[in-house]
Amino acid sequence: MIGADIQILMPEVVLSVYAMVALLGAVYTTKDGAASLLTWMTAGLFVLVAIAIGMNGQGTHIAFGGMFVDDGFARFAKITILISAAAVLLISEGYMLRRGLLRFEYPVLITLAVVGMMVMVSAGDLMALYMGLELQSLAMYVIASLRRDSAKSTEAGLKYFVLGALSSGLLLYGASLTYGFAGTTLFTGIIAAAEGGASLGLLFGMAFLIAGFAFKVSAAPFHMWTPDVYEGAPTPITAFMATAPKVAAIALFARVVHDAFGGIIGDWQQIVAFLALVSMFLGAIAAIGQGNIKRLMAYSSISHMGFALMGLAAGTVGGVQAMLVYMVIYVTMNIGTFALILSMEKDGRPVTDIAALKSHAKRQPLMALVMLVMMFSLAGVPPMLGFFGKYAVLLAAYEGGLAWLAVSGVIASVISAFYYLRIVYYMYFGEDTQALDGRVPPMLWVTAVVTAGIVGLAWIPGVNLFGLDPIAAAAAATLVN
Repeated sequence: MIGADIQILMPEVVLSVYAMVALLGAVYTTKDGAASLLTWMTAGLFVLVAIAIGMNGQGTHIAFGGMFVDDGFARFAKITILISAAAVLLISEGYMLRRGLLRFEYPVLITLAVVGMMVMVSAGDLMALYMGLELQSLAMYVIASLRRDSAKSTEAGLKYFVLGALSSGLLLYGASLTYGFAGTTLFTGIIAAAEGGASLGLLFGMAFLIAGFAFKVSAAPFHMWTPDVYEGAPTPITAFMATAPKVAAIALFARVVHDAFGGIIGDWQQIVAFLALVSMFLGAIAAIGQGNIKRLMAYSSISHMGFALMGLAAGTVGGVQAMLVYMVIYVTMNIGTFALILSMEKDGRPVTDIAALKSHAKRQPLMALVMLVMMFSLAGVPPMLGFFGKYAVLLAAYEGGLAWLAVSGVIASVISAFYYLRIVYYMYFGEDTQALDGRVPPMLWVTAVVTAGIVGLAWIPGVNLFGLDPIAAAAAATLVN
């Protein structure tokens, strides 16, 4: 039995063993001297594991008495997490090396965080859920403050840790209430206990659990850590925070509400719809006054998580499908955007001031065009890929009986278009004040161009979102029965 269970967990086991071997190998050999090689090896391993999951994954497999679930939904989320983590490692290697930040701990901590995320999306039990969540969170707290000589980076790590501990407390309190009133920590037992209507205590437990998840996805009003941590952390770390952890957290959110509380959709639907509404508008309005592009991306992520939660709030298979499609599109857009942000330098020093992009189109026409594509897509302007993501979640909300939320989403999207289009205006029509360095590192250039191609061409007939829709539909169907 144990051998069969371990076989189901083989991707997580492989990555865990790799992280331990890499850590010991680096400590006893060259330490930071091999950090670049270790970063590339880690990214390559992520891609290989993602391919293995995609090729070998069929059906639903249960391990350790239901504590771990390997189904189509989990595999979809894991592949997205692994590919996005690999992409971030590749675009960050040169930046970290030039800043003296590329230590051997960096790829090891990323690996451990990814293992935690993979456990999160496969959790079938509250204890397994918490173990995965804390493994990811503890690794993230450390890498957020990786730049030890920077007060901002140290502050970012401290804020993330303190507020993360608060969210963990909320989540644990919710888990204890749920266990107390359901009599089990297994999701299958919880959904059985809620059959025919949940008790008041179980509803309180669910509400606290959702509050903890809302912090992890940086949904308002639990978003307070996001702008400061995004700004203070080294930019590659910010890029990582904006991609893989968001996919893991939203997938965990969906797993819990459907697997553990799927019988009382009407009770959690209104909470998730509220979180979606507040997040969309707070992210859209608060970003307008931002002058730092990393803080702007923080509020942008809050708004986008609101749209993803809108799909989840629908409470249907179509809603989960739309949420998965939206998250893949969101990750793709963010990787391309952060590749461009990483290339923003003046005299070899990183620049995050939006005003530095003024007249950028005159000096770097291709990069300005790529940024235009990304900003249009983030704003949801057709025919960019972001438009189809927003259309999917809006349609899912409407078909799920949440027409008011869909209308609110359209209004929030129009408001948020202002600050995306402002960047485009600066690049093409702004006064030339301080020119950025003209050189773009090859890896950042390739990543930006490839993601812009994906974002700009996915609508073409025959390409059809690269076949993403039917894959997401099959993954959603395994979660929502």
